[in-house]
Amino acid sequence: MGDLISTHLDEAKREIITARTGELMGEFGRLYEQQYAVALFNKMRFDIEGGGGPQNQLLHRKVPLKNKSIFSGALFQYLEENKKWRNRFLFIPDSYNINYYENKQAHDRGLHPKGTINCAGYRVLTSMEEYLELLNTSLPGVKAKVGSSPFLKCATQFPLILWHPYACHYYFCVVTEKEQQKWNAVFQDCVRHTNNGLPEECKVQTPTFTDAVRLYRQAHGHYGTWEMMCGTPPQILANLVMETLLPEMRDLITPKLKGKMHEKQRNWMLISDAVYGLVQSQTQAQYEAVVQSCEAGRPPLETTIRTDMDQIITSKEHVTSKIRTLVLPKAEKLLKVSIQPYISSILDALMEPTSRGFFEVRDLFFRELVDMSKNLLNDGNKEKLGEHMEKISMLAFHPVKMQSCYEKVETLSLEGLQQRFDVSSPSVFVQRAQILMREQMDDAVYTFEQLLHQSLEGKEQEDFCKTIQRCQDRVVKKFDYDSSTVRKKFFREALLQIFIPYMLKQLTPSCSAELPRFQELIFEDFSRFILVENISEEVVLHTVMKDIMMAVKEAAVQRRHNLYRDSIVLTNSDPNLHLLGENPPIDWAEEYGEGLEELDGENTGDPEVQKRRRMKQVVSMIHIEGNASVLPNESCLEVPAVDNIPEEETEVRSDTSLSQKSEKQVPNGTKEDVNKNAVDDKPPTNRSILKEEESTTERSLQGTESMSAIDCAIQEIEKAVQEVEHEVRTQKTAESSSSKEETAAEEVKPISNCEEGARLNPADTNKDTTSSTEKPSDSPVREMEAVTPSDQQENPIAPSQHDDRGFQSPTNEAAEEEHQAGKEECNDSETGEDAGKGESAHMDHQ
Repeated sequence: MGDLISTHLDEAKREIITARTGELMGEFGRLYEQQYAVALFNKMRFDIEGGGGPQNQLLHRKVPLKNKSIFSGALFQYLEENKKWRNRFLFIPDSYNINYYENKQAHDRGLHPKGTINCAGYRVLTSMEEYLELLNTSLPGVKAKVGSSPFLKCATQFPLILWHPYACHYYFCVVTEKEQQKWNAVFQDCVRHTNNGLPEECKVQTPTFTDAVRLYRQAHGHYGTWEMMCGTPPQILANLVMETLLPEMRDLITPKLKGKMHEKQRNWMLISDAVYGLVQSQTQAQYEAVVQSCEAGRPPLETTIRTDMDQIITSKEHVTSKIRTLVLPKAEKLLKVSIQPYISSILDALMEPTSRGFFEVRDLFFRELVDMSKNLLNDGNKEKLGEHMEKISMLAFHPVKMQSCYEKVETLSLEGLQQRFDVSSPSVFVQRAQILMREQMDDAVYTFEQLLHQSLEGKEQEDFCKTIQRCQDRVVKKFDYDSSTVRKKFFREALLQIFIPYMLKQLTPSCSAELPRFQELIFEDFSRFILVENISEEVVLHTVMKDIMMAVKEAAVQRRHNLYRDSIVLTNSDPNLHLLGENPPIDWAEEYGEGLEELDGENTGDPEVQKRRRMKQVVSMIHIEGNASVLPNESCLEVPAVDNIPEEETEVRSDTSLSQKSEKQVPNGTKEDVNKNAVDDKPPTNRSILKEEESTTERSLQGTESMSAIDCAIQEIEKAVQEVEHEVRTQKTAESSSSKEETAAEEVKPISNCEEGARLNPADTNKDTTSSTEKPSDSPVREMEAVTPSDQQENPIAPSQHDDRGFQSPTNEAAEEEHQAGKEECNDSETGEDAGKGESAHMDHQ
């Protein structure tokens, strides 16, 4: 790779790169200095006069991702060094830069990452076909067939590719489709966040930079939106340089590339990445120098503006009136013919998907709060509340949950209007709408947090569901109002970005030649704050702004897409709400949950490692289900050992591992010996009962023979009691001697029906007798009532889920009285071998 770069990027080509970068930065620097003074004046004037407009109802979080990380996990990455796939651990912090490590242990130890990916300008692809189509555009003369792999073969069928028109490409793959969808949402969010690299808080530098870039592109004939306006200022300037430098370098280097088609494409990608890196390093150094120079001259400019503010405003209004007489007639004619017929259709194309996306944000917020209320309905304690609120607090930055909202906006299409109005791609508007949706969601969540925390403060315990419902209703009402305000502003800005470049392109040839003469009307002391080019654009903007405002206002009057009219202003609806925005952020896990207890054991070691452990992750890890192959170093839940699993009496299942463990503990015994020891030592459980059911018939018969003596003793006692009761009932109608003869005749029967049932189910007989023997009885009467032959006959197969055979319930007593006659017959018809013993026991009892 090094030889390839050094061969094709020799000293002469590097000089060309430096020269082209220097030319662009020199022209950009002059534009930046001019626009810096104008932006400073506009900012100071705005601070004095105020902007007006509706006030936001929701609170805004200043640092939303403090001590938070977005995602982490393991996947396969293709390495250019050895052309092989390797397992890598990816960690995405709050900066949304992707850091990849050799493994998770390297990240946990605090080692430096193998590399860092800044996703600004990238596109996330999930198929090789998409990648090949874009790869063919890099070298127009070299084409690849659709369906053929370029210079790599994916390790799995679920690829994830980061493509950039100038920088190197990154290749990843995962093992399941669920993983691919999750990583795709995370990568998309990284691209979306890093593309929005110009901070809106900088009221001077950001408008200065955007105006300078726009004027530079217009000077070179490039009007309209630019989809590479993404990233930080040095990255945007590097994209601006590469826009003209890359075709020149391609014409010089492509003829010298050797190898097959895919090899040429790969080599050109590596060369382009090296050129992009050189350009970006130079633009960053020169841009920082320009900014430092302007910031150094800011104090005298501010002094002049404060001193001569009124004179500057008066002079600007005078020059504006003169330029308006030149530009306004031409602008109105162009507006009537080429703009007005398309305003309503373009506004409809913008409103439909954008409003569906904001509605999905509202529904998602509502669903999450409803789910939390349902979970707190039965188990409503503060620990559970803190656990749920910890998750909801980062809902706006959860790319997987927010993906359904983002997908609604991605259907935005300006088909048929892109070429007419020089709109390169609707992706500029899509990403801007998605950023606004995320901000709106975070504002709603943050406002709900503050209201809920205020409602719960100082209260020990109350109905959480009612409190959540009250706070939710207040926040949803404010969300609807702010959503309407944000969307109307977005529609106006999007229409201006579409129409203004087109109008300037049409009016510049006829008006630009006459603008310099108006510069003479401006005092020299004020010439840095008043530029005729800016005034001319403002005149065009105000011309088309009237029609755009009317179109948006009409849509609001018709209540289309739940837009509010401008006359509806929620003033002082919650006068003390803004005071809550000054409160420190709420740590729900620490205040309501068990966050501190979990971290008490982690206070030792390196402070950096401790900080990473305390950093909470917005998106949960992926746990692969089923038989899918798990990547090494993939985090998974720890499964407790068999010994640590508590055995429940209600759980009915066989556990062969425990029986095997018992066999190992008694090396000189057999499996039957182990079971016998278990019977002697502790009461039986359902697991032991099922083990006996699964044993062989031979083992059951042996158990039956060993317990025959106990059966005989129990049957003798039962028989004696039954004979006494029978004698009392029959004493009034017959003599006792005849009753004895009938009883003796019945006992002579060789085999009874009850004994036949016992022989047909020897395992059940063994089970019942063993179980009744294992539990000691409190008295002989309890022992008689524990197991009866009638119970064995009524339910010979189904095992009882709860072992209560040693206790007599009232239900059993009633059943015994109802079926007394059946029991007597069954007891009197026992085996003939025990007839003599039963008669002697009867005589002793009398």
